[in-house]
Amino acid sequence: MKKIIGVLISAAIILSVLYYLFIYFITYSTGVRSGELIKISRKGVIVKTWEGQISQGISGAQIFTFSVEDKNEKVIENLQKFQGNYVKLTYKERYKTFFWLGDTKYFITKVEKEQSPHFTNKNN
Repeated sequence: MKKIIGVLISAAIILSVLYYLFIYFITYSTGVRSGELIKISRKGVIVKTWEGQISQGISGAQIFTFSVEDKNEKVIENLQKFQGNYVKLTYKERYKTFFWLGDTKYFITKVEKEQSPHFTNKNN
């Protein structure tokens, strides 16, 4: 009986580790989104995570919500610096997320400041 319980506990631990590794390292998609950075904040009660939003339309009708991992300090610094500006975000989408990583499945890996297509200089 002890052997069966030991095998079941070992199997549960191995499956949990494999599930975590799959969720963390295997991405569903990668891509780029552009818009006006309207929010970047650190939020949470017990576990604090970095969360943000960009507006992808003139009226703010299309909002892209994203998370940033704590280890990406340069990305967090750039997001804070570019607050209110038009930015291009490179992201990876995971199948799911864990509460200690972020609220969304979209994790930003790179941020660049861009010229807004809505307010371009027509005197070129």
